[in-house]
Parts: sequence; structure tokens; C-alpha cells
Amino acid sequence: MDAHHPVPWFPSWGIKFSEPIENVFSVVSIINEWRSSNRWMILAYEAVASEIHLWTAWYALRKSEDSGEMVAKTPDAEFLRLISGTRQINKAFERAGVAVDDECAWIVMLPDSEIGDGFGEFSIPLESYNDATEEAIRLIEHLGGSLMPSRPTPSTSGLERIGSDYSSESSITEIEDCFLSHIALSDLR
Repeated sequence: MDAHHPVPWFPSWGIKFSEPIENVFSVVSIINEWRSSNRWMILAYEAVASEIHLWTAWYALRKSEDSGEMVAKTPDAEFLRLISGTRQINKAFERAGVAVDDECAWIVMLPDSEIGDGFGEFSIPLESYNDATEEAIRLIEHLGGSLMPSRPTPSTSGLERIGSDYSSESSITEIEDCFLSHIALSDLR
């Protein structure tokens, strides 16, 4: 994390596939076979906007887990649902899951850190990225891909991918705000 970034890197790693995805099931099967828990997952590259976007969705996930109010049965599916801005699990996989012809994706690890009960009791787990990098690289190798030296960036194509109605060209900050607002809609539609 540099001094200009408001939050640490979320434990997510960009993967460039050796060739575009032809069979989504085979990619997901590899992740499911080699991951250490259902706190590891794969997300569509465009579906992720920023570190703040990921931490916001993660916080919503942890709140849902702690309160026993998850819509999905597992944390990986619930996170996908939140990123997608929908209550419908199938639609979440369509929007934010990997798809045929995707060339890149994000390998994501969802920390199970405590978030506290009151205002100001939460702090982002600073070492989660570094602590999980070795396992992420192992998953990338099992997928036959390579680690991408990039971090998430908001894009209008990403908003389209996750089903947002936003259609105007704006600043990166405004696009990121739309991604964040989309998470809030996940319990409404």
C-alpha cells in the first residue's frame, strides 16, 4: 500500500489465462479442487472496480455472515452476489462469474477477520494480501495462467458486466461510486 491509497490491497490477484476460457465449468472445477476453503473464489475481471469496492463488498459479506442473514449458502457465492448487486444467485454467477471468452479474471481470498460490534471497532486486516499470495499463485499455476501485475480499476464495461444501468461517461471516481451503489442494491433486487 502506498501513502496515496486509502486502503490496503484486497487479497485479489489478476490472472491472465493462456487462452480465452472455453469451458467455465472446468475453470471453476479447478478452483474448487485446489482451494483450501470456500473463502477462495474467481471473479470476472471487469466486475471488480477497486480496492474500496472489494473491501466494501467484503464488509457487507462479514456483516451478513455474523448476523446469519446471508442469502447464499457459502461466503464465495454471497460475495459474488454482493458484487453483482442482486439477490438471485444464478444471476450473480452470470454477471460476476467468469464466462466463455474471458481472457482475465481475479483470484480472490475472503478474509474471515472479525469486524467488531460497534462504530470504530473495525480495522482492515493489513496483512491478508501478503499472507495469501503463495496460495493464490498456486491456484493461478493450476489454472495454467500467469499473474497480472495490475490492480482493479473502475470501468463502464465493468458496470455493464454486473448489470448496472449506468451508461454515462464520467470520472473514475464517479464510476467507482456506481460500483459501490450497486452493492447496496444487492438486497433489493
